[in-house]
Formats: sequence, C-alpha cells, structure tokens
Amino acid sequence: MAARLGYHEGICNHFSCVLPGRDDLFLVNPYGLAFSEITASSLIICDFNGNVVEGDGVPEATAFYIHARLHLRRPNARVALHTHMPHATALAMVEGDPLVWAGQSALKFYGRTAVDENYNGLALDTDEGDRIADTMGDNDIAFLKNHGVMVTGPTIAEAWDDLYYLERACELQMKAMTTGRPLKPVAPDIAAKTAQQMRVGDRESAYLHLDSIKRILTREEPEFAT
Repeated sequence: MAARLGYHEGICNHFSCVLPGRDDLFLVNPYGLAFSEITASSLIICDFNGNVVEGDGVPEATAFYIHARLHLRRPNARVALHTHMPHATALAMVEGDPLVWAGQSALKFYGRTAVDENYNGLALDTDEGDRIADTMGDNDIAFLKNHGVMVTGPTIAEAWDDLYYLERACELQMKAMTTGRPLKPVAPDIAAKTAQQMRVGDRESAYLHLDSIKRILTREEPEFAT
C-alpha cells in the first residue's frame, strides 16, 4: 500500500518492526527491493549487531544504522517507518516548523513531533542513528530536515495510520500554501484539545484502517501475503 500511495523512492526507504516476543530482533525490508516487490516472505530478521538471522538478503546500510539504534534506544518504538514521501519531505526542506497546525488532519500530530534541524549526511554509523534517536526523544514523529520523515509507534497499525495521515496533512497544507493566501492556524488550546480527542479513538481506528488495507490488497494483490 505504501507503494500504491507513492511513499517509496526507488529501492530506498525502510520499514522495521521489533519481532513479537523477541526484543533483540527486528523485521526489515531487504536492500534492493522496491516496496511494490516486497511480500511477507521477502522480509528479513536482523539482530541489533547487523547480523541476518533469517531470510535472504541484507538490510540497506542506512536502514540498519537508523532503525537498529532507534529500536535499541527507544524500546517504546516497536515499529519505525522511514520514508521520503513527497509532501512531508517537501515540508522538511523549508525553513521553520514543517506543520503550522492549520488543518484538522495535522492536529493528530500536535505535541507529538520533533524536528531534526541538523542534517548530517547519510546515516552510515551508529553515531548518526543515536543522534536521530536522541532528537526524537519521546515524540512519535520526526521531520528530518533536508531528508524525510520517521514515524514510530507501538504497533504496525498505529504507526501506519500515523504515516498515512501525516502525508495527507502535509499534502493539504502544501495545497493551501499554493493559494498565496495566509494560512489560518488553529489556536494552541483548541489544537491541544483536538489532539487529545483524536487520541481517544486512535488505536481502534488504526486497527480498522489496517484491516481495510488488508482486505483491499487481498482482493486486488493477494501475493503481498505470500
């Protein structure tokens, strides 16, 4: 579904998930496959030292250094979804805060985002992965300036739901910006109230969202589960 929605960039970008019941192993997509090519059996299992313990292939280097360190240093980040999806990445390329809290979809992320202002080149060592993890702190979402976004969550359903709505929020903001008219941010107290209202039903909604995606893909591209 990430491929269908245009979240991929060639064979780059990576999704990972700590293996259920094993805090020392994580699932990640292998280097060399586009999102549209990946099926359940394509995923590989790695440890936090970079060893592949199951599956064919290896993780892309930046995938390992970012995701392994993120999972290791932030145990609550069971799932980590990193993309260069176009609208969110575009807003990570401009000065100032990426989101201006002018749209309802954006308010889902109010008080939950960090901004990494210090692009440091490719993540090819543990120091860079640690730096990104530290920048995120307790936030679920990070805009990586001049780079892309990182979305984390306790479950695949919740992380996916955030990834989807983050890109939608960024797309709507960019369309509003093209009018040339000033954006109208929501007052901070109302933004905080709305964010809390959204969190009440987020978990159930996220699981229903993922179930919907599974039904669509099962009907139209059943090979995803092979």
